[in-house]
Amino acid sequence: MPEQQLLKPTEWSYCDYFWADKKDPQGNGTVAGFKLLLQKQLKGKQMQKEMSEFLQERIKIKEEYATNLAKLSQNSLAAQEEGSLGEAWAQVKKSLADEAEVHLKFSDKLHSEVEKPLMNFLENFKKDIKKCDHHIADLHKQLASRCTLVEKARKALIERQRDLEMKTQQLEIKLSNKTEEDIKKARRKSTQAGDDLMCYVDLYNQAQSKWFEEMVTTTLELEQLEVERVEMIRQHLCQYTQLWHETDMFNQSTVEPVDQLLRKVDPAKDRELWVREHKTGNIHPVDMEI
Repeated sequence: MPEQQLLKPTEWSYCDYFWADKKDPQGNGTVAGFKLLLQKQLKGKQMQKEMSEFLQERIKIKEEYATNLAKLSQNSLAAQEEGSLGEAWAQVKKSLADEAEVHLKFSDKLHSEVEKPLMNFLENFKKDIKKCDHHIADLHKQLASRCTLVEKARKALIERQRDLEMKTQQLEIKLSNKTEEDIKKARRKSTQAGDDLMCYVDLYNQAQSKWFEEMVTTTLELEQLEVERVEMIRQHLCQYTQLWHETDMFNQSTVEPVDQLLRKVDPAKDRELWVREHKTGNIHPVDMEI
């Protein structure tokens, strides 16, 4: 075979490196190169499924957290605190309700903008993989079958040629009473075997050409699918981190009113207001005089 050039020399493309079979690490057999590519794709599908499950759990935890925050914000503990400290404490509890709302919105967006698109992409991804698998497998079987026919025809031709050569030699040295008609018959069979071999080689070449074209096309499709899968996940994880940053900013905004009121807490002013409201008299006892 002449030295072959890579179809895409600088890209480490699937279409250049998966033509042969490889020893199966799980057993004693071999795995077709294309099967390895499919296994890679199926593993990618499983990883994406697990990412979706992870995000579902993340959403569930966030929703439970938001529910608990909202519930805690309604708690009556320390509700009777008064003055500027009481106002600050009331804002602390209100901020929990606001924070709960922020986390619920985060969960909703995480579901609609990240987790759901991942699952939708996964469904289409499975259909594409299944179609590729059946198509290439059928072509590979056809190629293997025609290769077997070629080998059988090659062996049959060798046998016919040997038979013709032996009969010719026997006739020349008078070791056999084979007639010229027998030699003609052997020659016809040898010629027919040669024609059969050429026919099977032609059929093999047709199958090989079809398989080559489909392998190149399909491996490039798988390569593109993997690129799309990785890029799509990357984009949605970026969206996830963006939502996270936004949530942190919104959470910070719920804390700011608390900070403002805490800065205004004034024990002296609170004491004045409380005393004004609850005082019982400002005449204190003095010593008696006789």
